[in-house]
Amino acid sequence: MKVRVRFAPSPTGGLHLGGVRTVLYNYLFARANGGDFVLRIEDTDQNRFVPGAEQYIMDCLKWCGLIPDESPEKGGPYAPYRQSERKHLYHIFAKQLVDAGHAYYAFDTTEELEQMRANLKTDINTNPQYDHITRMAMRNSLSLPADEVAELLETKTPYVIRIKMPGNHALKIYDMIRGEISFDCSLVDDKVLLKADGMPTYHLAVVVDDYLMKITHAFRGEEWLPSAPVHVLLWEYLGWKEHMPQWAHLPLILKPDGNGKLSKRDGDRLGFPVFAMNWTDPKTGETTGGFKEMGFLPQAFVNMLAMLGWNPGSEQELFSLESLADTFSIERIHKGGAKFDFEKAKWFNHQYIQNTDNATLTELVKPFVDIDLRFGNLDMEMLAKIIPLIKDRCNFLSDFRVQGHFFFATPEIQEEATIREKWNEQKQQFFTEWINELESITDWTHDVLEASFTALMPKHNLKKGDVLLPLRIMLVGAKYGPGVFAIAEVIGKEETVKRIKRVIG
Repeated sequence: MKVRVRFAPSPTGGLHLGGVRTVLYNYLFARANGGDFVLRIEDTDQNRFVPGAEQYIMDCLKWCGLIPDESPEKGGPYAPYRQSERKHLYHIFAKQLVDAGHAYYAFDTTEELEQMRANLKTDINTNPQYDHITRMAMRNSLSLPADEVAELLETKTPYVIRIKMPGNHALKIYDMIRGEISFDCSLVDDKVLLKADGMPTYHLAVVVDDYLMKITHAFRGEEWLPSAPVHVLLWEYLGWKEHMPQWAHLPLILKPDGNGKLSKRDGDRLGFPVFAMNWTDPKTGETTGGFKEMGFLPQAFVNMLAMLGWNPGSEQELFSLESLADTFSIERIHKGGAKFDFEKAKWFNHQYIQNTDNATLTELVKPFVDIDLRFGNLDMEMLAKIIPLIKDRCNFLSDFRVQGHFFFATPEIQEEATIREKWNEQKQQFFTEWINELESITDWTHDVLEASFTALMPKHNLKKGDVLLPLRIMLVGAKYGPGVFAIAEVIGKEETVKRIKRVIG
């Protein structure tokens, strides 16, 4: 049987890096086994639906290079790939479950549900459930006479359909990561399968769609483990148990301290993104930053995610997407959660920046570099010269602006006090004479400039250590940057002389 996996997100907001990792593991498993990767949009919760979120999800996958074989955008043999467009299918199977005695109609109002929870709440049972213990005290087709149920249905009284969970039943599933897992079904409530608005819940829709789309492997986060008994029973109750996919519940991505699941709030607090790309909430207008806009290369982002909870069985850490697919195996996914380490994420991005050829890097950096009024439109030839000079100092594409801003505009001098501390007449005369020499240099290159500078020092009884740092501060405004003569070569004669003169007068 051909391997078929799926990623089935809800279009409710930004795509968390944990979601992207789930996509990645699905994608790699499909590619490693010659299978298909399906993107299915689970938009059945209309109250949480956010306009633009579906397109955002697809844009994120494109940026990462994780292109599905079938999707709402691309189509495929099992279309449609939006659950809201498959609504009629779920009614058929919900009714089948009711007729077989595995589900029931529940007519309880919101007020009645709240009253039940209030009446049954104790110090031990702080959140009473609608389950095998309480269901017979509620208004449903199990507790009410058949004629009353028929009348309620005839008069179109609002109802939901709930699964009838067994009260005394142990269930076991095999998980590809965790091995055999046992569940006590009596601890699981009677989940709603079909809502009052006619839309299915995730529990019903995911089973129906996985069956109809011939999904062979279901990889999802471990937060779905408590719902696994419901889904396994639905496969059984619908008569599809032999077609049930193999399960793999992925470990969580944890906060840096390992204490709980990594959240957007943690990213805001600690100063790093948790979304793949910028997400702007259409209701509030609030924008949450993403890895792309911070200046991550998609290849580095994907490589970093792959190593969060998986290891290749070797010391190798850098993998292309193709080599990840060749190396990936589900058996090497860890059971325990993986701590997110932003410093390690930066390391991955730094490695990819260093390994990217300068021509490609120039195009990638361009959107991150401000257009400077002194130069007019961004000089791509100049940018191409700057890239190799500063790339080893950059962790993000956005760092090229920070590390190279002084190439594009005359910088403010932030360290002039450092120059003035040891300034004397010798240095004044040295720089005055040197800029006069610069005016006559026609071969404006790094080597020629350095030779001119070095040859003049003995005349003024100076060493390189006396004058190199002042020159750097004159050109850069501070004590950092690549070689000073390389800087002078790029910014040109006029700008070099101007920057020196503003200090020496």
